[in-house]
Amino acid sequence: MDMPSAVQAFFTAEDLDSVVSAFTPDAVVKDEGNTYRGRQAIREWRVAARQKYQYVAEPIEAIAQGDRVKVRARVSGNFPGSPVIPGYLFRLTVEQIDGLEIAYD
Repeated sequence: MDMPSAVQAFFTAEDLDSVVSAFTPDAVVKDEGNTYRGRQAIREWRVAARQKYQYVAEPIEAIAQGDRVKVRARVSGNFPGSPVIPGYLFRLTVEQIDGLEIAYD
């Protein structure tokens, strides 16, 4: 599946530093009704979500339009209703993620 390198890193990077460096310093993530601003907050969100849900996200579709990429992924883990297929809406600036909103329909 063809995705920008920063989006690919979000889903496939093995180490947390690679995931976090895919974001701009002032990036914003919105997930489960919460907003996380900046790399440190994004790092903490990612660690907490991994520990709480022990999830795996497998992209199944990616659509790029301008500076935005929408990815649907099959997410399975330790949570009710697993697996789910949320939409990840990435906003990009050059080579990095500037915004991410995760929607659970």
